[in-house]
Amino acid sequence: MGNQLDLAKLLRENAYPGRGIVLGRSQDGASMVAAYFIMGRSENSRNRIFVEEGEGIRTQAFDPSKLQDPSLIIYAPVRVFQGTTVVTNGDQTDTVYDFLAQGKSFREALCTRTFEPDAPNYTPRISGLICGEGYELSILKSLDGDPDYPQRQFFQYEKGKAGVGHFIHTYQGDGNPLPSFAGEPEQVAICGGIDEFTQMVWENLNPDNRVSLFVRYIRLTDGQWETRIVNKNV
Repeated sequence: MGNQLDLAKLLRENAYPGRGIVLGRSQDGASMVAAYFIMGRSENSRNRIFVEEGEGIRTQAFDPSKLQDPSLIIYAPVRVFQGTTVVTNGDQTDTVYDFLAQGKSFREALCTRTFEPDAPNYTPRISGLICGEGYELSILKSLDGDPDYPQRQFFQYEKGKAGVGHFIHTYQGDGNPLPSFAGEPEQVAICGGIDEFTQMVWENLNPDNRVSLFVRYIRLTDGQWETRIVNKNV
């Protein structure tokens, strides 16, 4: 296992990591792996499902009659531009996609964005990108909850190693206000095929707070992918 942390344990011991992204390479080395989950404490946040849209996914209200403020909960978490997979926890997915279409970079796109305007939490915007055998992660957050001091952190992994992933999430844990993720993305083990990995992540997310999970394995030989979506509301 090397220096990899146990992802199941990290999830199990954190009742509220918020939204999370895992990027890496499958245990057999044949595929790149992307996972994205959302959690919720309020009725509005919990009233969501993931649905496939084009090559990616979007969030959708499970019960449209209960939808309150859609601005920060309805978005496309996953989009694909010419074989490059973009995964984020907000509408910055569209920003990254648009910049890639203009020949610009992941970093350039995210330098135009900042954390979410949900005082006092100032929820970080977390984003990831998979291109070929490599991937990048980013977090846009406030300095100690002070909105006057935005921070943009970028992490680049030039070549994914078999069985290794990196995990970034919005919150350190539960709290009021919610404490933003700190430090480097956590290096975690990616075990098994897509069904085994999907089941492991879902089963270890807090059952009261988990809402939806997306997992994709992207085969390196030809770019074909398999996707799994799990929704609490079905």
